[in-house]
Amino acid sequence: MTKKTAVKKISGKTAAARKGAANTTRKASKQAKKALSTKAAPAKAASQPRRPKGQIWQWSAVDTAAAIRSGAVSAVEAVESHLERMRAVNPKLNAVVVDLSEEALAAAHAADKQRAKGGALGLLLGVPVTVKENVDYEGRPNFNGVPANKNLIAPSDSPVVRNLKKAGAIVIGLTNTPEFSFRGFTDNPLHGLTLNPWDPDITCGGSSGGAGAAVAAGIGTIAHGNDIGGSLRWPAHCNGVATIKPTQGRIPAFNQSATAERPMLAHLMSAQGPLARHVGDVRLALEVMSQRDPRDPWWVPAPLVGPKPKGPIKVALAKIPEDMDVDPQVAAALRQAADHLERAGYRVIEVAVPDVSGVWQTWCDIITNETVVMQEAGMLKVTSEDFHKAWNGMKPKANVLDLKAWMQATAARNGHIRAWQLFFEEYPVVLAPTTVKPTPGPREDTVSAERVREIFWGEIRFISAINVLGLPGAVVPVTVHGGQPIGVQLIAGRYREDLALDAAAAIEKRAGVLAHQLWEQMG
Repeated sequence: MTKKTAVKKISGKTAAARKGAANTTRKASKQAKKALSTKAAPAKAASQPRRPKGQIWQWSAVDTAAAIRSGAVSAVEAVESHLERMRAVNPKLNAVVVDLSEEALAAAHAADKQRAKGGALGLLLGVPVTVKENVDYEGRPNFNGVPANKNLIAPSDSPVVRNLKKAGAIVIGLTNTPEFSFRGFTDNPLHGLTLNPWDPDITCGGSSGGAGAAVAAGIGTIAHGNDIGGSLRWPAHCNGVATIKPTQGRIPAFNQSATAERPMLAHLMSAQGPLARHVGDVRLALEVMSQRDPRDPWWVPAPLVGPKPKGPIKVALAKIPEDMDVDPQVAAALRQAADHLERAGYRVIEVAVPDVSGVWQTWCDIITNETVVMQEAGMLKVTSEDFHKAWNGMKPKANVLDLKAWMQATAARNGHIRAWQLFFEEYPVVLAPTTVKPTPGPREDTVSAERVREIFWGEIRFISAINVLGLPGAVVPVTVHGGQPIGVQLIAGRYREDLALDAAAAIEKRAGVLAHQLWEQMG
């Protein structure tokens, strides 16, 4: 990797490109809002509605919603297409573990009747989506990958499910997750292993591995997931799709089926979010998911778009710590992403970010000690040997904290957040790796304790560190090497998901949507 990316003078032509790139990811949202206005015209008013190219399951969420709204297709047609795709590819992948076909078709018929009546309609009316099986879905057990959770029947939908349904989205299935969503690899004794649609010999990631594999393969236009140590961004990288881990408090969260409240820092470091094939779909899903729910006391009514920084926007290409061994193909992908941003009018400079190693250690210390005190004994009683191996690999990397040390760690978190917020004053966006190594095998966290520590500390340090900061981080795929997709991470200041997604869209515009390559490969 070069030590410094050249600072380029912004010509009139380049400035115009930058202006266009900065609006790229907003364009999809504006088009969606124009096409998905709150007032639906009667079905008979639609004249020669536009039908996107390709099979329905291949369409973006934005295009699917617009096509349903215009009458180009019905919600029933859209759902049936995705269900057919699910039946074709899911038996091999094992990404969707709860088939909701029957109720999805009923909801689609209801959506078509609602559209025919006219009136106010949701932004995702009739759009097929999936939900991760670790949030409450009314009337169903919240297994979270654990057979012993069979009696945790959800009395109500979680906020993210409720918001999706309120927007008219249709849930066609629930996706797989590891036990207690506590591994970076998606496998459990209840549903088994989920495979990566690109290559069964590499992991689909975790814990939202089922979500990432499903949406990459064409099952649903948007996949719900969540992230406390990388569980949205890591599967997005592994499966070649886009995502945003929002700022803590952006999307409300609550599981009424839970037997106890979540510990404080676990709540503050966790985030719900979407995975999708298109950055525009991620933005649209973020808007839908982030609607208020009074059950989450940490929800924040922050605007989705903030003030635009003065151009050219400076992007910090994060220097990699010397103790991280970077694979040449990962380094090349980072340079390629930097070049895409430069061509879009951004100004990319390689620079050290504030103490990413210390931030990661704070994350590891806090989450591990909190888990040991509040959850470990109960989890170990009902989990598999593979879970024990993975947990015992991560646990030794954390410092054991007494009460005073715990207070010091939580105080240190404040200092880290402040340092990053000040850093964003000069560099509004950080370009960083997701991992510095090729994607590992599907069960590699069960190989040894040393291998677990190597993965989390030596390979995906830039992912997990961001959770303790509560910052938004987007992932967008850049290229495919050796049959494996490679993505990069774009980090921005608190509640500036828009800046991260703008940069992600600028990269996507030049890199393309990798899922199209995947579908050709899958046949």
